[in-house]
Amino acid sequence: MKASEADILIIPGYTNSGPDHWQSRWEARLSSARRVEQAEWSKPVREDWVARVAEEVNAAARPVVLVAHSLGIPSAIHAIPLFEKKIAGAFFVAPPEVDNPAIRPRHLMSFGPYPRDPLPFPTLTIASRNDPFGSFEHADDIANAWGSLLIDAGEAGHINAEAGFGPWPEGTMVFAQFLARLQP
Repeated sequence: MKASEADILIIPGYTNSGPDHWQSRWEARLSSARRVEQAEWSKPVREDWVARVAEEVNAAARPVVLVAHSLGIPSAIHAIPLFEKKIAGAFFVAPPEVDNPAIRPRHLMSFGPYPRDPLPFPTLTIASRNDPFGSFEHADDIANAWGSLLIDAGEAGHINAEAGFGPWPEGTMVFAQFLARLQP
């Protein structure tokens, strides 16, 4: 699949993805990409975030490719039963441990736990070994439950602009390879 054959939905996490974040850069470069905007970025409410993801998926004109970071991942996962349109695939980066009582801010726990059923579309999950919001072991466990290919990003923090992942050329290459394997 080519990027032009899909509606690429950028699903940021808690507090949104700023202008230097890889998601914002991809959105600016990919003509078929658009961001799922949330009404409240700093005080997320699971039901609202999930509903917004479902609205954007259901408004798509082409097969959808989800590109979710951090809290955007559980938002997308919980929205799956509401999808009326075909999801070609999902690219998940830095899944947070939303069922961990140590997570801060605490209201993010309302996004957990993750459903553990196999996902009905191809997925790729990228996780770091030193992500302050989720352990690699947790990412490995949920990716395995979902049937998602897991890529070990090494010591990459939260894989965001603050961790040095603004342009993220390696991520761009992995995403391009993932897209090429999807069926339109």
